[in-house]
Amino acid sequence: MAKGMREIKRSIKSKQNTKQITKAMEMVAASKLRRAQEAAEASRPYSEKMKEVIASIAAGTKGVKHPMLQTRPIKKTGYLVITSDRGLAGGYNANVLRKVMNVIREKHNSTNEYAIFVIGRKGRDFFSKRNIPIVEEVTGLADSPTFADVKQVAASAVANFEKGTYDELYLVYNEFKNAITQIPTVKRLLPLEEVSGASVSNYEYEPSPEGVLEVLLPKYAETLIYSAVLDGKASEFGARMTAMNSATKNATKMISTLTLQYNRARQASITQEISEIVAGANAQS
Repeated sequence: MAKGMREIKRSIKSKQNTKQITKAMEMVAASKLRRAQEAAEASRPYSEKMKEVIASIAAGTKGVKHPMLQTRPIKKTGYLVITSDRGLAGGYNANVLRKVMNVIREKHNSTNEYAIFVIGRKGRDFFSKRNIPIVEEVTGLADSPTFADVKQVAASAVANFEKGTYDELYLVYNEFKNAITQIPTVKRLLPLEEVSGASVSNYEYEPSPEGVLEVLLPKYAETLIYSAVLDGKASEFGARMTAMNSATKNATKMISTLTLQYNRARQASITQEISEIVAGANAQS
């Protein structure tokens, strides 16, 4: 009985230590979530203004032609997948990777029909284990990534579309709604369709509207990728905070159950000792 009580007590101590860790990780994730959410929200006005300017130029320039605005027959598709570098974030990575694999299985018959760009170690490892070729990868992003951190992979993904390496480009990431809800999203980034149908603004462009459009369109696409990365970071911290909160609650329940078992075992041990003492006293009388 004493041995069983020692094991229960050791298990309670272990669960208490785990609970302290998960609680601390939950608080850290909550703190990082606020900053990530603010960064994601702060990036939206910039991309919206750029979209407005591009739409205005496209609407006011007759016969404008640019590879990023033109739909062409689909021979190959590009996917830029955004994951995290670390786990312990619930279904954050599993959901987005399952989403992209479902799309790939539905649309493609071989790896020659698509190209993968990946941000995050979890995504990189996932595709590498399945022998799926990765065109370019970025790992080790900071908790508050800058545009410079993702510029290389973003520029490469956009440039490959412009060159005709593939005929459409999709973003695959977790769209942030709130700390509890992150939605795995597959969003077509290129060719850009949402820039058409805007009103013409009375701006003067140097050297020409076409020249400005030539520069802005790739920058706009790269900005959308960066916004998705910020959205993904907010989703990651929200998922991690929720996962650690659930782990803390589970640890609390387990501690409560083990404590009850310990008290029952202790009570049984005391009762047995009293019975033995009474039995001994009766034997001597």
